[in-house]
Amino acid sequence: MVAIGRVAVSILIPLVAFLVLWGGFLFLRDSNAPQSIIAIVAIIWGVGGVALLFLVADWLVNRTPLHVARRLQPFVFVGPALVILAWYLLFPTIRSLYLSFFDAYSKEFVGLANYIFAFTDNKMLEAFVNNLLWIILGTGGAVGFGLLIALLADRSKLERGFKSLIFMPMAISFVGAGVIWRFVYAYKPPGEDQLGILNAIVTFLGGEPKAWFTMQPWNNIFLIVILVWLQTGYAMVIISAALKGVPSTIIEAGRIDGASELRIIRSIIIPYIRSTIVTVSTTIIITSLKIFDIVFTMTNGNYGTEVIASMQYKQMFRFYHYGRGSAIAIVLVIAVIPVMWYNLRQFGKQEGF
Repeated sequence: MVAIGRVAVSILIPLVAFLVLWGGFLFLRDSNAPQSIIAIVAIIWGVGGVALLFLVADWLVNRTPLHVARRLQPFVFVGPALVILAWYLLFPTIRSLYLSFFDAYSKEFVGLANYIFAFTDNKMLEAFVNNLLWIILGTGGAVGFGLLIALLADRSKLERGFKSLIFMPMAISFVGAGVIWRFVYAYKPPGEDQLGILNAIVTFLGGEPKAWFTMQPWNNIFLIVILVWLQTGYAMVIISAALKGVPSTIIEAGRIDGASELRIIRSIIIPYIRSTIVTVSTTIIITSLKIFDIVFTMTNGNYGTEVIASMQYKQMFRFYHYGRGSAIAIVLVIAVIPVMWYNLRQFGKQEGF
């Protein structure tokens, strides 16, 4: 009788948890309640649902034999997250791959026509070139400045405060950064008060105000500056942590041998932290490949500033050509996968896997 009761409870508790979560989902999906009420319910349902899921999973694992629990535990606790990732990442990717072989209305099969468009259209070729520019200058600038600042600030008295100041832009979203930098690059015709900081300085020095966003190809570089501003703090923090692991005895031995500081950096420090620099670089490369927010908020892809993601957005939501938009999205995914794989491989080497 006791065994039957345990089985019943083991079935009842997960069932109740599922019904509670499913009921909350249906309410959020179909409710006509005010937005404020829906937002409150969503927060409570989200936090409470995760807590309930954890408690139920923990309860089930603790009531299984030890040898089974050890094998089951990782899947029980990581499983829900993997399901959510599959639902929100894997399924849309498969769906996009399917749609990429169809026309604008997702009805007629067109084969590779959308991919041919992606690699032959003039605007797409412009986007590929611009993304390459973002990768080279954005990654090089962020990693270069991050490395330089990490070296200069390492073990100095003002290290914490200085690094906090440089890292601060990381707290700003890409859209927020775009809005901020619009005021830096803002342009008014000659004779009017300049709202943009950059043009205010130019006119103060006796020059003519410039419409920075229309100055091709320099306008791409002006946009890349924003990415460098945002990512330098990230590169600096990661590289700075790696610098702490460089044995001071090796550096002192180099100084005793008469090596200059530049030679020590080039021959000792850089080789020692090379894997960290590569990891940081690949992470920023992925960010550069997916760049969209800055371009969208600053120029909307005009004046020769299109990137792959902005072209995908326009094909999907401006021209409503779901086939081309999906094909461009798949091209972007394919471009990111090798860099992501290499990044994961580097993490594996660092962790000793």
